[in-house]
Amino acid sequence: MLMPKRVKWRKQMRGRMKGKALRGAEVSFGEYGLQALEPGWVTARQIEAARRTIVREMKRRGKVWIRIFPAKPYTHKPPETRMGSGKGNVEYYVAVVKPGRIMFEVGGLDSDIAIQALKNAQYKFSIKTKIVGRQDAGEQE
Repeated sequence: MLMPKRVKWRKQMRGRMKGKALRGAEVSFGEYGLQALEPGWVTARQIEAARRTIVREMKRRGKVWIRIFPAKPYTHKPPETRMGSGKGNVEYYVAVVKPGRIMFEVGGLDSDIAIQALKNAQYKFSIKTKIVGRQDAGEQE
């Protein structure tokens, strides 16, 4: 699973997800991409599950680009713990995704296979996504 090799600070604050994605909002490498339509945290498990479904559908043809990386630590306090005594332990890592961000790209295969692979990957995420081509990735709704 994806996670940082090393981090400067072990625990982070939650932060805010205002606005649209400033960078990574266009299909740059492949022909088709999976674009986020709402803000959210995408876990490393969700990214890996989506990657596996895309690779399985492609059957060793084409190429996949993962455009997001889970660099934010998610902390969680154990159940039935009293208040206080600091912040919880890091449980897993998440990627902060804003609307418009391209999360996955595929290239080098037929359009129907690429669209089907990305459609299968859509089910793995907790946020709404849409499939975009290279030409219509710039426009936003």
